[in-house]
Amino acid sequence: MEKKKSVSPWLVIGIIAAVAAVVASVTTAILMHEKKRKDDEELERYLDCSIQ
Repeated sequence: MEKKKSVSPWLVIGIIAAVAAVVASVTTAILMHEKKRKDDEELERYLDCSIQ
């Protein structure tokens, strides 16, 4: 008869936390990139209008 190896609940919690941290980091990077792009477009529009 084989014994089932039980998985530690702390291991499962650790894996879930690690995945959540990676997802949060990627989301933050994407949002920061989008904000910078919008700020650059707004600055470019402002400079174009101020030159005219």
